[in-house]
Amino acid sequence: MGKTVCILAGARPNFVKVSPLVRAIDRYPEAQCLLVFAGCEDDPTLEPSLFDDLQMPRPQFYLGVNSTSLNEITSQVMAAFDRFLDEHPVDVVIVVDDLASTMAAAIVTKKRNIRLAHLVAGTRSFDINMPKEINRLVIDALSDYLFTAGVRSTGVATREQSEQSQTYMVGNILMDTLRFNHGRLKKPDMPELNNVLDSQRYLVFTLNRKALIADTENLSKMLSAMVASAGDIPIIAPLRGQANCVVSDIKAKDSDKFKKLLVISSLSYLKFGWLMAHALGVITDSGNVAEEATFNGVPCITINNYTEHQETVSVGSNVLVGEDADKLGAAVKNMVSGEWKKCALPDRWDGRTAERILQILLQ
Repeated sequence: MGKTVCILAGARPNFVKVSPLVRAIDRYPEAQCLLVFAGCEDDPTLEPSLFDDLQMPRPQFYLGVNSTSLNEITSQVMAAFDRFLDEHPVDVVIVVDDLASTMAAAIVTKKRNIRLAHLVAGTRSFDINMPKEINRLVIDALSDYLFTAGVRSTGVATREQSEQSQTYMVGNILMDTLRFNHGRLKKPDMPELNNVLDSQRYLVFTLNRKALIADTENLSKMLSAMVASAGDIPIIAPLRGQANCVVSDIKAKDSDKFKKLLVISSLSYLKFGWLMAHALGVITDSGNVAEEATFNGVPCITINNYTEHQETVSVGSNVLVGEDADKLGAAVKNMVSGEWKKCALPDRWDGRTAERILQILLQ
C-alpha cells in the first residue's frame, strides 16, 4: 500500500532544502507527495525562476497566510492546515527548520495523530529568548522522526527525544541540492560587474536578520570595518527588501568610503550559487549561506554568536564573530590575505540525505 507524504514549506529557503526530497519521492511509485506552502501564491520571494532552478514543481497547495506577527502566523497556519488535512488524508507530514509556520503545522499534525517528521532537527542556540528556539523545542518534542544533519544536533535530539520518537542522522539535505545544481550554476548577467566577476577577487555579503538590520548604528560600524579591511577587494551585496534599503542608505551617507561595497538586487538561486562558488570569501548572517560556503571550500565569516550547524565551524570554513565590528574587521583582514583555516566536508554531507529519509519513511 502506498504512502502519502505531505511536505510543509513555510518560506523560500525551505524549498531549497525540500527539492531533493520532492524529486526522490517522485521516483517511488509507492509514494505520493503533497507540497504545501504556508504563504500566498503570489508571494514575491517565490520568483518563477526559483522552481525552474531547483528542478521541482511549484506547490500544489497554498494556505494563504500573510502576516508579520509570529502569533498570528501560528494561529492562522494552524487553522488553515487543519482544514487542509480534513480534505487531504496523509500518512506523514514533513516540516522544515524552525519557523512559526513550521511549529504550527507540527502541532496540528500531532493533534490529529498523524506521523510527524522534522527535517533538520536538533539545532539549538540555547537562547530561550529567541522565538525560533521555542519553535525548535516544540517541533522536536512532538516529532516521531527527528532527521538531523550532524553529530552535535544528533546528540541534542537523542537526549531530548520522547519514547515514541526516533533520531536519525541522515546528513545535510542542503548538500543534496548543492551537488545536484553544481554543474548548472549560471554566471550573473551584469555587464557592469563582468571584470569583478571574472577576476574572482571579490567578497560576497548577505544580510537577513531583522535585529541586525534594525540596529543601524552598529550595522554601520560593521560595514565600515568590513570595507576598510577588504581594501581594494570589492564586496558584492545581493540584498532583498529592507536589508537592501538600509545598507543602501548607509552607503549613500558616505559613498566615497563605501565605493567598493556594491549593493545589488537579490539574484536567482543558480546565479547566487555561481557568485558564492567563485568568491574569495563570504560574510553573512545566514546559516544556509555558511553551509554553502563550507561545501564550496570558500572562507566564511558569520556575523552571529552561534550557528545552527556547528560543523561549519569545527570542520568547515566558517568563523563566528558575533556583531562585533572589531572582530569582523580582523577576520576580513585574514580572509583577504589568505590566512584562513583548512576546511573539509563534515560527515554525511554527501548528497544522499533525501534517499536516506525516504528509505526510513517507507519502511
